[in-house]
Amino acid sequence: MKKETKKFAEGMCFYKLFWIFFFGCIFGAYYEEILNLVIHYHYHREFVWQLRRGVIYGPISPIYGMGAVLIIGVLGRKERSDWKTILYGAVLGGSFEYIISFLQETFLGTVSWDYTNEFLNINGRTTIPYALVWGLLSLALVKIFYPTISSIVESLPKKFGRFLTQTLIILLALDFIVSWGALFRQTFRHNGYTPVSIIGEFFDKYYPDEVLKESYTNMVIIEVEK
Repeated sequence: MKKETKKFAEGMCFYKLFWIFFFGCIFGAYYEEILNLVIHYHYHREFVWQLRRGVIYGPISPIYGMGAVLIIGVLGRKERSDWKTILYGAVLGGSFEYIISFLQETFLGTVSWDYTNEFLNINGRTTIPYALVWGLLSLALVKIFYPTISSIVESLPKKFGRFLTQTLIILLALDFIVSWGALFRQTFRHNGYTPVSIIGEFFDKYYPDEVLKESYTNMVIIEVEK
C-alpha cells in the first residue's frame, strides 16, 4: 500500500500563515493606492497614482499582512455567523489599527494616518466606520479568501513550496530590516543625532528623507517643541 504524502503547509501552520501575511501585504498596498486614486479623482478630477506601502522595496503593506494573520489566527479556527465575524473583525481590526498608530508615533515620531477630523474617530487613530470596514474585510477573508489561498498553497509541491516560502521570507526580512532601519535612522537624524557607526552613515547616504518620502508618501514627521 502506497504511503500517503502530506500536503505542503497543511492546516493553520507557520507556512500557511506566512502566505496569508504575504497576500495581505500585497492586497493592502494596492487597496490603499486604488482607494487614494479614487478619492483624489473625486475631489480633483485627475488621476494620480501615489505609492502607499510600508517598506521601501515592493508593493508591501505589512499592517494589512499582520492584520490578516491576526484575523485568521483568531477567527479562522471555527465557524461563526456572518454578523459575529463582522463584529469580532471590527474590534480586532480597529484595535490593531489603533495600537500600530500609537507605536509608530511613540517610537518613530511619525504618523501615517490621522482621523482627527473624521466621523466617530477614536483619538484620531481609528474610527468606528473604518473598524466596520475591517469587519467586512474580515468576513471576506475568513469566508472567501482564506479557503481559496489555503487550497492554492496546499497544492504546491512540497519541496518547491518550502523553497519558495523560505526564499520569500528571507527577501521580506531583508526589506523590513533596511526599510525600518532607515525609518529609525530618520527619527534619530531629525532629532539631531549624528551617526555613530557605519550603519548610520549608510542609511544617511542612501536613504535620506527625500528617498523615504518617495515610498512613504503619506507619512508625516511630528514636530516636537524643544
